[in-house]
Amino acid sequence: MTLQAPFDIARIKADFPIFDQAMRGGKRLVFLDSGATSQKPRAVLHAEAEFYFTSNAAVNRGSYLLAERASEAFDGAREVVAQFLAVSADEIVFTKSATESINLLAYAFGNPASGISVKAGDEIVLSELEHHANLIPWQELAKRTGATLKWFNAQLDGSLDLSTISEIITEKCKVVAITHQSNVLGSIPELAPIIAAAHAVGALVVLDACQSVPHMPVKPQELGVDFLAFSGHKALGPTGVGVLWGRYELLDQLQPMLFGGSMIESVTMTSATWAHPPKRFEAGVPNMAQAVGMAEGLKYLSAVGLERIHQWELALTQQALNGLHEIDGVRILGPQGIENRGGVISFTIDEVHPHDVGQVMDQYGVAVRTGHHCAWPLIRKLGVSGTTRASFYLYNDLADVDVLLESVVAARDYFRKQ
Repeated sequence: MTLQAPFDIARIKADFPIFDQAMRGGKRLVFLDSGATSQKPRAVLHAEAEFYFTSNAAVNRGSYLLAERASEAFDGAREVVAQFLAVSADEIVFTKSATESINLLAYAFGNPASGISVKAGDEIVLSELEHHANLIPWQELAKRTGATLKWFNAQLDGSLDLSTISEIITEKCKVVAITHQSNVLGSIPELAPIIAAAHAVGALVVLDACQSVPHMPVKPQELGVDFLAFSGHKALGPTGVGVLWGRYELLDQLQPMLFGGSMIESVTMTSATWAHPPKRFEAGVPNMAQAVGMAEGLKYLSAVGLERIHQWELALTQQALNGLHEIDGVRILGPQGIENRGGVISFTIDEVHPHDVGQVMDQYGVAVRTGHHCAWPLIRKLGVSGTTRASFYLYNDLADVDVLLESVVAARDYFRKQ
């Protein structure tokens, strides 16, 4: 039976101008690297350009018409993000990336002046699934404060070993920082017991939602997490803009990481007091046009439907898994099916380096990610030097899966002949 997409893929693909060009040898673009960054629809590009054409002024700084337009557009973008996550707009902090969002928290938690602070003897809990952006900031916080890092071990099927959860999350735990979906394996860890254990000892839960928010409905308050971060560029938006969501009462206890204009309440020559969140964390002229563009991307995703997007990605993933399982010499890492996962597949080909695989696939117009995916601890745990990763999105179709499989066979056969 032929799989039928729940929306018009051809119409969606036509919204993305990058697909109008040919790749090497005249091949069409098969973009399977949305886990790294997504492509941008015309609506996003136009929204960002329109801001510069009609409303370019520093937000919340002037009383003239352009400044009013800019402020309305920027504040409107915050409202869109809030609606997308089903939270309050005053809980949305704009940053330059999810990486900056997580660093903001790690810095604030290390500041003794914050109402929430980590100190010597405290514990910070992570997992072996983490991207470096949700690992290194916490490593550095532990170094600065004398806190101890602990983590859940990843299992070969992409899940986390929760059998010792009571030993990992103890009364000393202050922060649990966990991914919502592995950027390498696509696996979605079982969050509920982790969140419950953390809150039972008074710890806060930080969710790295970079791989989930753009692909499926995510409501942080329903999940029960305390903070959440994601990047605009993975959600059809521009680069240079990210989001930090936090419960307002928690944000209000944190000290800022950056200092300057717009984030103050009052200033003398010797002291200053901070504005209320979210402005407290948005020093300087913000990334206005990028926020407007990101908001347009989120509106696009909402119009298509996040649940429909998620189900289609899983259908493509199942089709790709079925094909890859039939190719001799290919090893799929992590989940072998589509339960508790997103549309990301990592694989290796026997005796072929992932970078070589990627180069051959490029000759077929296929764009995939190769290497360690900014997740060295997990790659080492898997016992490989790197993987080839294919990640699906709303603009991919079954024909893309067919070309993916064809290019994998070509890569395997090419190096077997050498």
